[in-house]
Amino acid sequence: MQPSVLGLDIGGANLKSAHTNGTARLHSFELWKTPNDLPNALRDLMKSMPKSDLLAVTMTGELCDCFDSKRQGVRTILGAVKLAATHTPIRVWTTSGSFKNLEEAQADFLKTAAANWLALASYASQLAPKGSALLIDIGSTTTDIVSLLDGRPIPRGRTDPERLACRELVYTGVQRTPVCALLGGRGAAEVFATTRDVYLLLGDLPADANDRHTADGRPATIEGAHARLARMMCADSETCSLQVTQKLAQEVFHRQRTLLQSAVTDISAQLPGPPRTIVISGSGEFLARQLMTGVEIISLAEKLGPVVSSAACAYAVAVLAQEMLSR
Repeated sequence: MQPSVLGLDIGGANLKSAHTNGTARLHSFELWKTPNDLPNALRDLMKSMPKSDLLAVTMTGELCDCFDSKRQGVRTILGAVKLAATHTPIRVWTTSGSFKNLEEAQADFLKTAAANWLALASYASQLAPKGSALLIDIGSTTTDIVSLLDGRPIPRGRTDPERLACRELVYTGVQRTPVCALLGGRGAAEVFATTRDVYLLLGDLPADANDRHTADGRPATIEGAHARLARMMCADSETCSLQVTQKLAQEVFHRQRTLLQSAVTDISAQLPGPPRTIVISGSGEFLARQLMTGVEIISLAEKLGPVVSSAACAYAVAVLAQEMLSR
């Protein structure tokens, strides 16, 4: 029997967990506001998941501005994991493409920071074993675009600054990106609305009256999205019609899609041949589908389920750890 592994992907706004049996959970957690609560949040998340023989960890939350540096962020996050894990063994994924123990991961903090994309790319490579391919993972906050060739990732960058420079990391997502970052001078330079409001109005994301992780702290509903987008034009829900905010949502969608298509084109040009396959994942799979035509699309939502796709990095790190243990 293969060992069971629980994967954790610890971000700045979300905690994601996935078990090798296919169970996955996402939990909103604003790390930058309450970093001292992270051990308890992780403990609660782990209690909701099946038991495991090993805990596999990756992160991006070290970039939060509650930390003075990435060194401090990595150390704090790994310390919280240690407290939450109690007696479960822990392995930490790094940008060297291998797992380290806690002490090694803390010491080599720059390779521990923001390594989740490589875990997902390594897993995705197994799904596209021949020729040129791309991984496109669009999440709530960022997009990862990674070149794959003959069953292995071939990134040009490893750190976040390197990946931003070569456009393998595009800091735009389908929920938390401020609309003003995409509209520029066409709207108010305030965080009145986010891309979640755009895709709520366009019908790509579901409404949730109990969820208040929005720009104004009001519910994630169609009515709320309309009001928030109206403010982007210095109006309000009484003076601005739904048709006007829907038109604005379409404009923001087109701008975001153009931004991502440009990055995909640049990265595809670095491959020895046009990509034959794209592996798509994340809460923004619906957008990833629109970035390339004439290729085979492998959807993790279709293959593993939408929750696992949204927690794809956590699932990938769990699978990779299980493979490591089974060797």
